[in-house]
Amino acid sequence: MAMDGRRRKPSGRQQRGANLQSQPTLASTRLEWLARLQRIFRLVKMAGQRMTLSITDVRRILSEAGISPKKSLGQNFVTDPNTVRRIARLSGIKEGSQVLEIGAGLGSLTLALVETGADVTAIETDRSLMPILHSTVGERATILNVDVRDLSWNDVLTTPGWHLVANLPYNIATTVVLTVLDEVPAVTQLLVMVQQEAGERLAATVGDAAYGAVSVRVALRAEATIVGHVPPSVFYPKPRVNSALVAIERIDKNLEDHVEKELIELVRIAFNQRRKMLRKSLKGRVDEAVLESARIAPTSRPEEIELDRWIDLARKTTNIES
Repeated sequence: MAMDGRRRKPSGRQQRGANLQSQPTLASTRLEWLARLQRIFRLVKMAGQRMTLSITDVRRILSEAGISPKKSLGQNFVTDPNTVRRIARLSGIKEGSQVLEIGAGLGSLTLALVETGADVTAIETDRSLMPILHSTVGERATILNVDVRDLSWNDVLTTPGWHLVANLPYNIATTVVLTVLDEVPAVTQLLVMVQQEAGERLAATVGDAAYGAVSVRVALRAEATIVGHVPPSVFYPKPRVNSALVAIERIDKNLEDHVEKELIELVRIAFNQRRKMLRKSLKGRVDEAVLESARIAPTSRPEEIELDRWIDLARKTTNIES
């Protein structure tokens, strides 16, 4: 203290030294990070041993990892053990089944799938979840860090008879299902969890309000049925809409390629103007006489036409008789 009783200000060198002492060193930061990682793995291991992840597990794991669900990826993690086991049961898989899971997340559904004894390959696009997913599932499943839209299907699914099980974000759900049905014959059965509206479109038949071009394209390859509903309360974070479980079994019509291409184009044009009569929406492409020869009234609207009539029309317009 100065002779006049006033406290001296620390020198610049003293101040810098004090600041350095108050700042965490690289070593201390690394130790804290390692300790945090150990806590995460301990939580994950405890949850994995129970073969399920509860809402408490999910919250703790994400909190310790400093991870927030990404809206851009449509991340809503399933947190109810009964729901994931129900999905596994409805998928029809059993011991030895080959299963591809899309959107593994933290591994909650993955655990329920491997619990059946199935051979599971799980894919997840979010790189930040990989350490957690590997710790949750361990060596009980094959884990791939890849966006499903970039997946080399033939490299992963090298044998026939695969099941696909997925919790699909709304923005890619329809695209993924149609891609699998159109381009991946190795997948013969699907169980997808999608938003209710998307599920209704996938499974709709003539007379349903949701019946549209997507419904026709699915019916061309498979039979789709809504087998269950999932409330927002089983997800973290909770979505604003209900979800549907859609079971899809491949039953190809085995149409000629050019007939199939024509059918898809006719359906696209017609449903783009779904309130118009077909004689108007298809004018310039299909004559009324051709519509009638396919047993379709020219005054019909597209939502009134079942798949077999679309097939007949496509055959007529390509001069291929059944």
